[in-house]
Amino acid sequence: MIKIQEGDFLVDSEVRNLRSKFNNTGGVVTFIGTARESSKGKEIKELFFESYEEMAIKKLEALREEAIKKFDIFDLSVIHRLGEIQIADDIVLIIAIAEHRKAAFEACEWAIDELKRTVPIWKKEITTDGDVWVEDHP
Repeated sequence: MIKIQEGDFLVDSEVRNLRSKFNNTGGVVTFIGTARESSKGKEIKELFFESYEEMAIKKLEALREEAIKKFDIFDLSVIHRLGEIQIADDIVLIIAIAEHRKAAFEACEWAIDELKRTVPIWKKEITTDGDVWVEDHP
């Protein structure tokens, strides 16, 4: 399942929903990206995310399909929020579900790295020193 949305997500509900589809699950790995209060020595007041949504959905679907094949997992779910994000709020949720935990861990880590590298979602940090569009992907 791939979603791009403005509102928050419920981690437990999303995990339960994905798990309910597979009876031979041995590992579920989640990654939750959250908004932190500082970056590169600057205090962040809030974040703002925007995207080329149609292309972002296509890229996320392709990422999901590649992860399933590459890591032999049952499924991968990605939810990314857009709009204003307050400090400590959740931004992105990735759930990898597999027969074995190692595959789930590897798929989840790969997915967040690929998302940051390839998906057209942009982040603006609203700092005490002004607004900055983030161009690098740590």
